[in-house]
Amino acid sequence: MPSQDELPIPPVLFDAATGELLITASASSSKHDFDFYEGKWQLRNRKLKAKLENCTEWLEFDSTQEMYRVLQGLGNIDNYLATFDGVPFEGMSVRLFNPKTRLWSIYWADSNAGKLDPPVVGSFDQGVAHFFTQDTFNDKDVVVVFRWDARDKENPVWSQAFSADKGQTWEWNWYMYFSRFGSN
Repeated sequence: MPSQDELPIPPVLFDAATGELLITASASSSKHDFDFYEGKWQLRNRKLKAKLENCTEWLEFDSTQEMYRVLQGLGNIDNYLATFDGVPFEGMSVRLFNPKTRLWSIYWADSNAGKLDPPVVGSFDQGVAHFFTQDTFNDKDVVVVFRWDARDKENPVWSQAFSADKGQTWEWNWYMYFSRFGSN
């Protein structure tokens, strides 16, 4: 089984007329894709100190997260709690499954900005998921990918990468290593 860093990112495809990302669901995508994630988790975070600046310095810190299902399983919500430089930080994700497209949309909001970010959209295939969006970071147009590696459902890994060249190259800038609360 390839390690987290050896997993390939699927090619990023754009609509020639609109420039929008083209995202299609895997054949196995379902509303049960995130069932493994329900409950309380301890996280070990590894985050680049600066994104898209050729930074090699990583910040490491602990956090917690709790997820529960909503909308009869078509969605879920999590609450992320951490402390940065002694200041409490809270984030939340809202994940919604569209049964017609079989795609998940993941929305993020946090206590710094107080707004929902554009959703990342995608699906799982054989325990690994990639979710994409177009966004702006420090006045640069970027493609963002979230990867969920849930091949080990008791120790999943979430990671994030940015591409400033439409998916030709990627900079991984955040990893979260999950373990069940109280399992250490």
